[in-house]
This record gives sequence, structure tokens and C-alpha cells, in this order.
Amino acid sequence: MKTTAKNMTEMQERRSASLDLIKKLTAERAEVLALYCRVAGLEPYERQKTDKPISSLIQEFCQLLMDYIAAGHFSLYERIVNGKERRRAPAELAEKLYPRIAETTDIALEFNDKYDTEEHSRDISSLEQDLSRLGQALATRAELEDKLLQALL
Repeated sequence: MKTTAKNMTEMQERRSASLDLIKKLTAERAEVLALYCRVAGLEPYERQKTDKPISSLIQEFCQLLMDYIAAGHFSLYERIVNGKERRRAPAELAEKLYPRIAETTDIALEFNDKYDTEEHSRDISSLEQDLSRLGQALATRAELEDKLLQALL
């Protein structure tokens, strides 16, 4: 296949879009992890059950968590799963990693469903365990994402 100026321009545009996507995803992940650390640092949870700022912080975290999950799913993973990634290596790696990434998504969704509203976030008796499980899932997701992002670069 002969490389033309048009082909080069299209390729540069796709690479630029990929870089923008990677920057957005990693920036959102950094925000989620920073807020996760703030929420996790609120111990002891039991004594603070009725504290509205904690409830608000948890809700803010849930919203940011869902934004991050959606950014990955609806931009990066959907593109790869739908066959829009033309490079073979990243597509094959994504196919291999996606089931494990989907598991982390499920854990994040469960956490969100449990704590996403003020009413839901009032009962924080299992917050410590839920945060621990979510933290492990986020660490796994970050590791898998980094492998995939590296392949895209």
C-alpha cells in the first residue's frame, strides 16, 4: 500500500486522538485515586456516620469514579472492542485484558450503587471493607490499563 499525504494525515489524526484519549483517561484516573485516598483517610468511619461532609465526599467520589469508568469504557475499550483499532498488537492485548478490566468495572459499579446518594451513603458500616475491595480493583485496573495504553503508544 502506497503511503500518501492523505493517509499520513489520517494516521496522524488517529494518533493525536489516541494521545488525547490517553491523557484524559490518565488524568481522570489520577483524580479518582486522589479522592479515593481522601475518602479512605476518613477513618474511623463508625464515629462519623452522620457527618454530612463525609457523605458529600463519598458522593463526589462516586461521581468521579463513574466518570472515569465511563471514559475508559465508552472511549478506549469500546473503540477497541468494536474493531476500530487498526493495529493488531493493541487489539489483541485489549481482547486479552478486557475481561479482567470488566471485572473491575463491576466492582466499581457495585460500590457506586451502594454509596452514590446521601441516603445510600448514610450506612457506612461496611465502607472500610468496600473501599479495600474497590482499592484492589482500581490498582488492578490501573495496571491493566497501563499495559494497554503502552501498547497504544
